[in-house]
Amino acid sequence: MWDRPDILDAAANVLYGLAALLAVYVAAMAVIRLPAFALREVRVGGALTHVTREQVETVVRRELKGNFFTLNLAVTRAAFEKLPWVRRVDVRRQWPDRLDVAFEEHVPLARWADIALVNTHGELFEAAHGGPLPVFVGPTGTAKEMTIQYGYFRRSLAAIGQEPVQVQISPRRAWRVELESGLTLELGREQVEARLARFVAAYARTLARLGRRPEYVDLRYANGFAVRIPGLRDEKAEPKRGRRAA
Repeated sequence: MWDRPDILDAAANVLYGLAALLAVYVAAMAVIRLPAFALREVRVGGALTHVTREQVETVVRRELKGNFFTLNLAVTRAAFEKLPWVRRVDVRRQWPDRLDVAFEEHVPLARWADIALVNTHGELFEAAHGGPLPVFVGPTGTAKEMTIQYGYFRRSLAAIGQEPVQVQISPRRAWRVELESGLTLELGREQVEARLARFVAAYARTLARLGRRPEYVDLRYANGFAVRIPGLRDEKAEPKRGRRAA
């Protein structure tokens, strides 16, 4: 090879080219790290109800590393998404020195037993919430399904002025709904929506006309439902005891 000047020239040109590229790269890295490219503003967007200014400032102060060019957007996004009420974050650079951060908060729909909250997408998250919310009770992995069914239950029961406050699904997929009035509806595993629709359709001419409030309705019947009324059995027994005493 040493007696081939053409090959030596070509190799030299390649080495010179690589050296030039390395020099450009080093120079570029030095330039983009200059103070002139520091991030000077973080603009926060989105409808924020639970995320506070102090929380955002804490993340900015502790987690944002680098300048306009060197900031790792994926790491920055992950840092903001660790905040309790944050569901999703969009992070974008805006030339020449601004970072735009758009938050999407969780919207609480229900409590998952007493260990977490459920958002309107059927996702579990952990955060402090002191307001009234319905309660979901079910096996792991059923939160999304329960969110969908809760929406149906709520819309259907609104027609008779009732509101679900607890929805349960058993490991065997049987549904039970407790209402704000104290009434419990046993819906079972099959034809859940049809059974509830039958109950709503019959409510005005049946339970609504009773002189007292029932506590339990079993809808697992083909052509009707069974009702349990507190104290009714004792009241029926009292006249019989009186006749025996006479």
